[in-house]
Amino acid sequence: MLWILLVGLVAGFLARLIMPGPNNAMGFLLTIVLGVAGAFLATFIGQTVGWYRPDQGAGFIAATVGAIAVLFIWNRLVASGRLRDPGV
Repeated sequence: MLWILLVGLVAGFLARLIMPGPNNAMGFLLTIVLGVAGAFLATFIGQTVGWYRPDQGAGFIAATVGAIAVLFIWNRLVASGRLRDPGV
């Protein structure tokens, strides 16, 4: 569990550095949630496509790419007006 949170924190932090977006800076917990959500997305896509076995999870790089994808989707939903930015 601690390893998941640590990977989530680092993946979320790297995703925020690569793609900061227009929203306000996220807190510590939301950065972890971003990284963990990215890891889940990368694991789901990787298992669906066949890159990972059902008992495998995404690695660190895939978690970071997944976090970037989650952040991109979030920013597009906020920019289109479908979601309200909680920082505003």
